[in-house]
Amino acid sequence: MSTPETIRLFLHVLAATVWVGGQLTLLALLPVLREVGGEAPKKAARAFRRIAWPAFAVLLVTGAWNIAELSEEGEEGGGVLVAKLVAVVVSGAAAYAHEKAASKAWTGIWGAVGLVATLVALLLGVVLGGR
Repeated sequence: MSTPETIRLFLHVLAATVWVGGQLTLLALLPVLREVGGEAPKKAARAFRRIAWPAFAVLLVTGAWNIAELSEEGEEGGGVLVAKLVAVVVSGAAAYAHEKAASKAWTGIWGAVGLVATLVALLLGVVLGGR
């Protein structure tokens, strides 16, 4: 593996760690943050946003770089790659909708959709990485 490949993979995995791990961590902390009360859940979400969206942008850039490298090498990702791309788009769109939701019900729905899509994208990324 060359240095650019190592850097690309490192940045992609680091950004995925922030995007996926941060969502799971906030989900685990939410009951405690609610017990603290007041603005604690919203403040934690705003703090996470400051690193989550840049991480998502890094995922998009390094993901495009990954696809370009696969194309140059002639490897086929086929349906798995398309499914991952759909999951990534749904993940980002649902996270955005979660932030903008006007009710607790929609916040929860979009949060769940986003988390499931995020985990599907992660799984499909592992599948693609194993090829």
